[in-house]
Amino acid sequence: MAGRNIGGMVYVGTPPLLNTYGYRDKCRAYIDPSLSVARSGADKAGEGMPYWPGYSDISPQCRATYLDWLASGRNDASYNPGYMFLYFYGLERRFFVDQSNEDAKDIVQEVRRLQSLYPDNHSVRRYLGEFLDIAMLAETDLDAIEPIFEKQGWELPFSLKYAIGARIDKGENLTADWLLSWFICHPETNLRTPATRCRDEFVALFRMRFDRRFPSGLKVTKPRKSLTASYRAASSEFQGAANPTVDGKPVPDISGLRKPVEIAQELADEVMNDLEKLSRVLGRNPDGRGSLEAHALLPSELWDVFPSEEMDRLKSWASTIVDRGVLVPLEEVIGRLEGETSEKIGKRQMTGAADALARLGFGLAPDPRFALRSPKAEEPVVLFRLGEPIERLEEVSDSYRSALIELALGTFVAHADGRIAEPERRALEDQVSAADLSDQESRRLRANLEWFLAVPPDMTLLRRKLKEVGQDGQAAMRAALVGAAHADGIIHSDEVASIEKIYKALGLDPALAYSDLHAGEVADGPRTVRASQPGRPGEAIPDLEKASGPKLDATRIAAIRSDTERVSSVLGKIFDVEEEETGVFAPANQSQLAGLDPKHGALVLELIVREHWSETEFGKICASHGLMASGALEVVNEWAFETYDEALLDEYDGYDVSPEIAEAVKEKMSAEGRDVEVETT
Repeated sequence: MAGRNIGGMVYVGTPPLLNTYGYRDKCRAYIDPSLSVARSGADKAGEGMPYWPGYSDISPQCRATYLDWLASGRNDASYNPGYMFLYFYGLERRFFVDQSNEDAKDIVQEVRRLQSLYPDNHSVRRYLGEFLDIAMLAETDLDAIEPIFEKQGWELPFSLKYAIGARIDKGENLTADWLLSWFICHPETNLRTPATRCRDEFVALFRMRFDRRFPSGLKVTKPRKSLTASYRAASSEFQGAANPTVDGKPVPDISGLRKPVEIAQELADEVMNDLEKLSRVLGRNPDGRGSLEAHALLPSELWDVFPSEEMDRLKSWASTIVDRGVLVPLEEVIGRLEGETSEKIGKRQMTGAADALARLGFGLAPDPRFALRSPKAEEPVVLFRLGEPIERLEEVSDSYRSALIELALGTFVAHADGRIAEPERRALEDQVSAADLSDQESRRLRANLEWFLAVPPDMTLLRRKLKEVGQDGQAAMRAALVGAAHADGIIHSDEVASIEKIYKALGLDPALAYSDLHAGEVADGPRTVRASQPGRPGEAIPDLEKASGPKLDATRIAAIRSDTERVSSVLGKIFDVEEEETGVFAPANQSQLAGLDPKHGALVLELIVREHWSETEFGKICASHGLMASGALEVVNEWAFETYDEALLDEYDGYDVSPEIAEAVKEKMSAEGRDVEVETT
């Protein structure tokens, strides 16, 4: 043609006239030999090509360029896609209008090849994609059609409707992939950011949740309507139709079914919610996938599917620490997890570290959620095996709380003489063994004992935690102290002094220590006292004047120490940070904090007396000041950013209060002679 060998699969001759669907008279695809052609094609950019080109209507130069493209193998993507469309118009006409069965498979394969030449062109993806969606059935078996995981337009892809409908017609249950494909391609559904940002994790977790809910697949009721397809030609010259069959029968049309899509939406929402935290991390750090922080936020089902080299290294390190039986500095633990250490280590970092380790099957003691206090950055902590990886640590029991505080008091007394005697250590270990706890709580309690022995509790801590216990709680503490003091068979003067000090912190008459120690001696029965051995002599317990306050006898001590359930409810509030005292401030006519109105200023002063508030508590406090929680959060954090360059409240299982801002506000108020006081109740 015009001196060029253009190959086959094109129409050559006088173009037929179109009188039905075309906007022009002559068929666009026909190469009319009677028309002039330039010597060479110099318009590869297609500047002379209209949106809907027709061979009879384009310029001689464009005709030459088109023929050059055909003759060169039809695979040069540097040519304007309009030339490719001119060729495609003939292919779609041959398939739908002529319905040439012998050419059908070759045409489908050729259109696939053309589509791959212009992968980023929207028109190519749309028009050639619509053709292939219907035409591919001519060369593809049902089992060879694969699910589509990308929305392709404003309706379900025809091949997807065919594949799902045919399976329903055969009585097959749908797999996770077919339901997910149906959901993703449905015009009325949308995927939130977690599904798009965490695409692989979303698909994998959807499959797992589907298989757990529908182990045999999803049974879908067969719709009555049959599937038909209409095709509007890219050339705009004709419309085609298809009525597919399977095993000689019409295929059901799934377009109007709602229930399967609703089920898919429920599953997808559940999965997207579980990936929300991971999505936020990857939003801040797109390269963070596989990091310790990101892996720690994966749902447990995905741990093995998406392994993390960093997590594997951490697990190996933790195993070595536990096997060696040594304590490790808290700074080192945080450094391993975060890649760097910080001067201040807060509750959130500690909790995050404990959660990350739990996912590997290791516990951290003390865990700030289940401990008397959090360790300081320079103090060591204990790593221990939980028995199995745990995605979410559960709250400990009242029995655990009771046993933990008795251990704290016992180790305080044991440390009083400057050394831990072996009988004292055994007595404390026996106390752990005797506690009626779950296996995981027993492991945690034993680890906390190791920490108590290495890092003894101080009196300031005990005074803060025990000053508000009731009479039952006081009796339990007294019984624990007496038992601990008698553990090594000798009661030293400094141990007696320590017990007196604790009694005073409890608000009891220190003289009660002597009567309780006498009662404990009787309860424990005769002992072999090491008087004949070299060593520091003990102190005899003299008869003292009558002490004020309720007394303990041997029977009562034994009963209290053995019945941990009875006192656990009392002891529990010692551990419940939600019940710690909060500051109460009188309303003011003007704000005490520059930049805030009186209501928000008073709110800040009330918030800074605690390190953490639950969401419910925060809402109640805001309401007490006549404020909405969401609005108040925004106002105080904006004020904090402007004043201190960081947020006052950080959302984490409620709201963490910035200790730096809290301290700065307290110092400011103190300097102005308006100390932030805590009202005791």
